[in-house]
Amino acid sequence: MGPWRCLLLLPLLAPAVGAQQQQFMEYVERRLSLLEERISQWHDQSSRYSTELRDFKNQVVGMLEMAEKEREAMRAEAESAAVRVDRLEREVDYLETQNPAPPCVEVDETLMDKQVATAKQRKNEKYDKLTDCSDTIASIRAMKILKRFGSSSGLWTKDAAGNSDKIYVFDGTANDTVYVFPRMREFTLFSASRKAARIKLPYPWVGTGHLVYDGHLYYIRQQGPFQVIKFNLANKTVVDSSVFPAEEQIPVFGLSPFTYIEVAADEEGLWAIYATKEDEKNICLAKLDPNSLDIEQMWDTPCPRENAEAAFVVCGALHVVYNTRLPSRSRVQCVFDVSGTLAPEDASLVYFPKRYGSHSSMKYNPRERQLYAWDDGYQINYRMEMKKKLEV
Repeated sequence: MGPWRCLLLLPLLAPAVGAQQQQFMEYVERRLSLLEERISQWHDQSSRYSTELRDFKNQVVGMLEMAEKEREAMRAEAESAAVRVDRLEREVDYLETQNPAPPCVEVDETLMDKQVATAKQRKNEKYDKLTDCSDTIASIRAMKILKRFGSSSGLWTKDAAGNSDKIYVFDGTANDTVYVFPRMREFTLFSASRKAARIKLPYPWVGTGHLVYDGHLYYIRQQGPFQVIKFNLANKTVVDSSVFPAEEQIPVFGLSPFTYIEVAADEEGLWAIYATKEDEKNICLAKLDPNSLDIEQMWDTPCPRENAEAAFVVCGALHVVYNTRLPSRSRVQCVFDVSGTLAPEDASLVYFPKRYGSHSSMKYNPRERQLYAWDDGYQINYRMEMKKKLEV
């Protein structure tokens, strides 16, 4: 074929060659696109498997930590049970030497009668103070409203004896869960409940008379006879319990019918504020042993239950807060000093600033010299001005 013929065929062959190149490029692009798609799928699957593996690892670590905590709690509970069993065996041995083989129910009644009799022997005696605290409240120096949290009635407090900054909140007047905030700052946040740990108690609580003292929670059990439960906050176990030796108890405060026992703390230690049918009109006071929950001494106070809404103890003196049926301005109108240093008529009449309604609880913190109050759902701090009892 001559050169002139080749030149004539080139225009005819050029479109065919171009079409083949175009098809080849499209084929290569499709293969590259498919390869990229597979690489993307592999990357997504690898990332998902890595996330699942990491979550599974965290879950296993959490389960191991929880198992270790449960093991420690069971060990502590077993040790506590062993101590209580040993103490019970010693008491049974002693009772058997005094009264041969009495029934178990009679043993419990005998112990109860003995405890009541011992406490009543020292009833209304002058109290021998454990500290040199001689202060009393002169006035309310300052008030700070923290926030509004939970129900209209409740309790919030710190550890009255320890150095912890934790805030403990009992929302309502009957429940089985306690909110715990690490510091005041977390409690004051808008979404406070999200920042709180929760402690589910073995028995439900009732009222607002509970107390956190030296790493333990002292609370009133809801069901059955009024029982004070001592709960260890570190290992979440019940350390001890005691049925309060008072027959036919009634609400201690006329304006707070949900509280039958108010456990309080001051510079002298632990106290119980209560009322009975025997002396229905007035409030009673008892000194408690924080270790054994035994009642060391009891007093009948001249402070009436009617129109009382809360009470607390400062330097061995009971301060009862009163209001009206239609909530007005709260005031400390009755003071009873167990040591006899301060006469009721010599105590200052302390008024609280009028806020929202009436207080469902007031907890005195002897370390900070202030009250943690719950006023119609608002959490309030009252800082107090103190004076010597002899100066009032």
